[in-house]
Amino acid sequence: MSRRRTLGTKKKIALLVSAATVAGGGAFVMASTSNAAPTPKSASESTVCLGLATALGNNQKFIADQRANPDAQSEARIANREAVVAEIKRKQEASGCVVGESAQDSQATQPAQPAQPSAPAASAPASPPAASAPAGNAGGGGAAAGQQVCNGSTVTLSGEGGAPAASSNQFPAGTKLKVTNLDNNKSTTVEVTSVSGSCVLLNNAAFEQVREPGKFLIRRAVIEKVG
Repeated sequence: MSRRRTLGTKKKIALLVSAATVAGGGAFVMASTSNAAPTPKSASESTVCLGLATALGNNQKFIADQRANPDAQSEARIANREAVVAEIKRKQEASGCVVGESAQDSQATQPAQPAQPSAPAASAPASPPAASAPAGNAGGGGAAAGQQVCNGSTVTLSGEGGAPAASSNQFPAGTKLKVTNLDNNKSTTVEVTSVSGSCVLLNNAAFEQVREPGKFLIRRAVIEKVG
């Protein structure tokens, strides 16, 4: 009986050692799996990806608008913006971002300005005077010189080349806008030369004048109409 109990004890010890070995191996496997998890993007990398996604969304929206409401120049504009879209996707890939990920500019998602209350028909003027527009109206098309416009908009790049310039869906060609990046106090004054899907987009040259290194998005900006 004593010998049987001794053998039983040895077996139990062997089983315990085996269990410990398996448990240790399992812990090693779990540790290895944990170490293999992808490293999250840094804040600067996330900002770069968001800027490129916003730029891509703006250009895609512009292309969609041109196709929905074509004119004599739409085909040329679309071809130009499709080349810009391809370049932004290349930048997304080079920056480690999700290729093809897009986001609309914050201006595009803002609620429309409420209509001005109408006066009684008998006393209503034929057309409302320009001074009746509220100061800082994000619409901005009839804004006075020196007035802040595009309130609440982020600023990104259109991806177009050439001399410093801007594009807009609020201001006609020839309008001059001053864009100030509040994060580094750099500013540039540019002329609107083309149509876009946002209140103001800067081309590559203009964006380089006010950007922070490595960023494709300006969250805190002041945009003014220049006389």
